[in-house]
Amino acid sequence: MITYEQLRQNEEIKTYIKKADEALAALGYTEHSFAHVTKVSQIASYILTQMGADAHAVELARMAAYLHDIGNLVNRVDHSQSGAVMAFRILRSMDMDAGDVATIVSAIGNHDEGTGVPINDISAALILADKSDVRRSRVRNTDIANFDIHDRVNYSVTDSVLEISEDKTEITLRLTIDTEYGSVMDYFEIFLGRMVLCRKAAEKLGLRFRLQINGQSLL
Repeated sequence: MITYEQLRQNEEIKTYIKKADEALAALGYTEHSFAHVTKVSQIASYILTQMGADAHAVELARMAAYLHDIGNLVNRVDHSQSGAVMAFRILRSMDMDAGDVATIVSAIGNHDEGTGVPINDISAALILADKSDVRRSRVRNTDIANFDIHDRVNYSVTDSVLEISEDKTEITLRLTIDTEYGSVMDYFEIFLGRMVLCRKAAEKLGLRFRLQINGQSLL
C-alpha cells in the first residue's frame, strides 16, 4: 500500500503543492502550502481516529488531505475537481489500489463548499479539517492597512481548535478572534458556506457541528 509518508517524500508532489501555492499567492490568496496541507492531514487523522476508524481509513484521509489543494495549480475555479484528476493520475502512476484511488479522488473532488458533498467518512473528515484551518499565520499580506476581508478574518483568528466531545456526539470549532482586525460578522460573511458544509460533514459522521467564537456558541 502507498503511504502518507511516501507521498510526503515524493518530489513531484512537493513541486505541485509549491507551485499551486505560488499561483494562489499571485492571486492574493492566503497560504495553501505545506503548512496548510500538513495541518489538514493532522486534523483529518484526529477526527477519524476519535470516531473509531481503522488505520487504513485514517491513512487514506491523511493522503487525501495532503493532496487536496494541488488543483490550484490549474486554476482556483473548480480546483477540487482539477485536483481530483491530478491526484488520480499521480496515484495510478504509483500503482495504488484502484479502490483506494477512488476513495481519495472522490474526497478531493468534494472538499470545496461550492460543489462539495460529504459522500463518505473520509470526505467528511477532509471537509471539516480543511475548513477549520483559519489562523493568523496564513495571511501573506504584511500591510494591515491594505487587508481585504479574507486577510482580516484570518489575521483576526489568534487561536483555532477543532474538538470532538468525549461522548462522540458533537464536534466543535472554537475560535478566538481579535476584533481589532475582524468581526464575527466578517467571519460569517465569507465563511457561512463553509460552515454549512461543515455541518453536513459532521452529520455524515454522526456528529452535531458547533461553532464557538470568543466563548459564545453561534451554531
